[in-house]
Amino acid sequence: MSTGVRVDPFGNQNFKVEIEGVIQGSFSEVSGLDSTIDVTEYREGGDNTTPRKLAGLTKHSNIVLRRGLTEDTKLYDWHMAAVRGDIQRKNGSIIVLDRAGRERVRWNFRAAWPVKWDPPDLNATANEVAVETLELAHEGVERAR
Repeated sequence: MSTGVRVDPFGNQNFKVEIEGVIQGSFSEVSGLDSTIDVTEYREGGDNTTPRKLAGLTKHSNIVLRRGLTEDTKLYDWHMAAVRGDIQRKNGSIIVLDRAGRERVRWNFRAAWPVKWDPPDLNATANEVAVETLELAHEGVERAR
């Protein structure tokens, strides 16, 4: 008995990042697309067995982008502008691609700005790619597809 068409999940290794006016490129790792809703508990008069729960603020983790170090300084320059007090908020997207390179899933984030830049650790005895990290604060992520 047939149960329908098989739908395979997408791999997590084929994606790209777009940040308005800054970069469109490849990263080795992206994390922090999650959100959490705070729960506010209160006791209702006469009901002492369990608290009532209300939805509070929705909080979003910072997005963390990691990529191999190159000569491109656009992300670093964006961070340094913020360090000098020039906060430039930008919208962007994390895009998951299928094996043929077609867009399949997109998360859009809004009003992001760099809160942390971490240069690579350097070690003369290691044999690894130098990886820089940029952390973005933002005001929300939504899945578009």
